[in-house]
Amino acid sequence: MKEIKAFIRPEKLNEVAKSLKKDQFCCFTVFEGEGVGDYSDEDTQFPSLKFPFLHNKIVKIEIVCNKEDVDKVIDTIRTHARTGERGDGLIYVSNVDSRIRIRDGERKG
Repeated sequence: MKEIKAFIRPEKLNEVAKSLKKDQFCCFTVFEGEGVGDYSDEDTQFPSLKFPFLHNKIVKIEIVCNKEDVDKVIDTIRTHARTGERGDGLIYVSNVDSRIRIRDGERKG
């Protein structure tokens, strides 16, 4: 199994989420955050009251999938998160050794 973490623009979340669900990737987690990176649009990005030194609003999507689905998930995210401008985001792929369901302890991997 693989874990995919995608950091995207908040305004692209609905499009990405709808496309993942349409492609049968129903189960993922979304986090809202702020970060510091090479990209900062001074006209649209401002420090928040909570984090005065962080400038970029981001959304992180986390999804665990089978190894054979990685390219499809990445393609879906890239296609629907892309604006062609700096700051479109990043995607990371990591190995997942096992999955344990909390309810009954079932293990996979």
